[in-house]
Amino acid sequence: MLKKIFESFETEVTEEFLELLLNAMRLAFLFHGGFRKNIEGFHGRYLFRSRDGKLAVSAVFEDCRMTVKEEAIDRTDVTIHFRDAKALRNFIFSPKPDILGSILRQDVVVDGNFNYMYKFAYMAKHLQLTATGRLP
Repeated sequence: MLKKIFESFETEVTEEFLELLLNAMRLAFLFHGGFRKNIEGFHGRYLFRSRDGKLAVSAVFEDCRMTVKEEAIDRTDVTIHFRDAKALRNFIFSPKPDILGSILRQDVVVDGNFNYMYKFAYMAKHLQLTATGRLP
């Protein structure tokens, strides 16, 4: 029983952290004109979820804005299924996320257009470099 409680807590903390990261990206689009150029004319619907369905966070890009939702959405362009909360954390905290390696290890399963996943990875890296002062 204690294991189930810990797993539930672990999933909730991971979901909250993912929401925090996505909302940081959303704010960067609002306040940083150079970063906002990444989504000019871009429309995309992303769903990040655990395979067991306990973790689900969505990001929608439209009209030069990003919206974060604390739930699963339908009609996604790409759905990224993580094996579990630990696999998601390992992916997020990796200094050099290895998308292909994660897929080969079956930590991540991607349904939909891979180009959307790579665009998101690019934007996340761009945000990281901007935040650390490596990009203007």
